[in-house]
Amino acid sequence: MPKESAMSLQKVTKNQDNTAVLEFSIPKADFDAAVDRVYHKKAPRVSIPGFRKGKAPRSIIEKMYGKGFFYEDALNDLLPEVLEDAVKEAKIDVVSRPELDLEEIGEDGVKGTAKYYTKPELTIKDYKGIKATRYLRKVTAKDVDEAIERTRERNAREIEVSDREARLGDTAVIDYKGTLNGVAFEGGTDEGHHLKLGSGQFIPGFEDQIVGHKPGDEFDVNVTFPKEYHAKDLAGKEAVFAVKLCSLEQTELPELDDEFAKDVSEFDTLKEYKADVKHKLEHQNEHAAQDALDAELTDALVAKVEEEIPQCMYDTECENMLRDYEYNMSQQGISLEMYLKYTGQTIENLKAELAPRAERQVKTRLALEAIAKAEKIAPSADEIDAEYKRLAELYGMEVEKCRELLNEEVLKEDLAMKSAFDFVRNSAVIEDKPFEELEKKTEAEKKAPAKKAPAKKAPAKKPAAKKTADKAE
Repeated sequence: MPKESAMSLQKVTKNQDNTAVLEFSIPKADFDAAVDRVYHKKAPRVSIPGFRKGKAPRSIIEKMYGKGFFYEDALNDLLPEVLEDAVKEAKIDVVSRPELDLEEIGEDGVKGTAKYYTKPELTIKDYKGIKATRYLRKVTAKDVDEAIERTRERNAREIEVSDREARLGDTAVIDYKGTLNGVAFEGGTDEGHHLKLGSGQFIPGFEDQIVGHKPGDEFDVNVTFPKEYHAKDLAGKEAVFAVKLCSLEQTELPELDDEFAKDVSEFDTLKEYKADVKHKLEHQNEHAAQDALDAELTDALVAKVEEEIPQCMYDTECENMLRDYEYNMSQQGISLEMYLKYTGQTIENLKAELAPRAERQVKTRLALEAIAKAEKIAPSADEIDAEYKRLAELYGMEVEKCRELLNEEVLKEDLAMKSAFDFVRNSAVIEDKPFEELEKKTEAEKKAPAKKAPAKKAPAKKPAAKKTADKAE
């Protein structure tokens, strides 16, 4: 492919449905050169009777297989750069793959059109002074005690007991064998299984029937599998488990004293440790309140998006989210196929779940881009350098390597979006309220009867709208 563009952009038609049609041509000389390159590349693999393999002239190959034998590969070589140059010259921001219509391919070159969906230009109104509420949760003594109790539980130890019966909260070490009508079933047998009684790890009724037995006891546990059980061959069926209680362990929590504080923190006294726990909980609550506020402001921005957004933008965002989903699962050693099989879902179900989030993210970004443009928000050189440095430290790499991997234009856009949201937040009218008010409000909404949707009226007939001429450049 020559460095100079082989394309001639003839016309650009921008339509009101966020599409643009580019009429382009590829001159005969450029197309012939591309076909000739394909011939020299492909000919050595072509066998023609009467010629040694790879030695048949181009005219003979075209006579046998047709004039267009090399056209497809030639177009595949030419079109990516041709269309890229066309988009640049047309100065459009495309958000889809092109829909190609090649009207002429042959000795006179190539003529055709490429239809793209383009990024819509939004006008966001009333984004200054958005009213929102920040609900702040106060940290109570109970919150502190519960947080410390969770730390005690994480630092607890299991002590074997043999002189009493099993209780809820104990860890029972059991052997068991499950049967349906006297026949063992797959997954129903295990030995030396550690089961926390009352944890709900096993199906309802199983753990309760271990309570009251002593180590060494052998007994039957009778249960009925839930109707919605994941294994369809067991769902709703009655089963008998032959159980042996091998041993019993009880949890021993550490004493709540200064020694405990020294073991689990950098503090020497329980009083200091409690004060630190309270401070951290307050910090967490502030972050949670801010996150909830930001979500409310984002919802408000999304609601202000009135323009039609091309569906392909939602689809692309959904695909990106699905790839992230798959990557995150792979980090845990789970493939997407395995996850879908285990949960009984399909790719279509998963995409349907992700679709609302994808739509929200697309609208949020478009709204923030519009605000950044309206407010002339752009990151400074120092802000760009600082962000590269932050990312380099975050991922443990050199700053220059980070610059190579992350396009600066993309970084600028992300920083502009962040600054635009900061602008919205800083200009918002925010009222602080106790978190208890949000809880009361949520509870009231749950109890309130569902409102019936009003009956739809037949739409009034309107006169046909006048067609607006497409804008051409």
